Amino acid sequence: MDMDEKMKRDIILEHYQSPFHKGIDVEENYIKINSRNASCVDNINVAALIEDGIIIDARFEGDACAICTSATSVMIKTLIGKTIPEAEEIITNFENMINEKDYDSSKLGELNVYDTVYRQPNRKTCALLPFRAMRDIISRKKD
Repeated sequence: MDMDEKMKRDIILEHYQSPFHKGIDVEENYIKINSRNASCVDNINVAALIEDGIIIDARFEGDACAICTSATSVMIKTLIGKTIPEAEEIITNFENMINEKDYDSSKLGELNVYDTVYRQPNRKTCALLPFRAMRDIISRKKD
């Protein structure tokens, strides 16, 4: 997916202003994790329902900056319907992209809008926050 900077900003802004699956009103089968950034306002809860190794649903709530809120929204949109191994592969590739390591952009789809976040080191944590929460949820489900 080849995107110019304006398209990237538009997608981030869209997901910040109208986030996908924001609001947690979930049943007990969901695993819910709080993830916060000590150096800024970002404080989100991510909840996911994983059945038979597939992410059936995911939602979030909380207060966060545009990068964190939009990254959470795009992450959830991307991961719903994926198997745990597929989700882990997407998460690893996203983390590698943010941390300037080798990654496969074809695995990330819309998450590629964050491919220049590394230029602002203080924003890396904002983008990675929801992925940390989802990795924790997946590891709890695997136990």
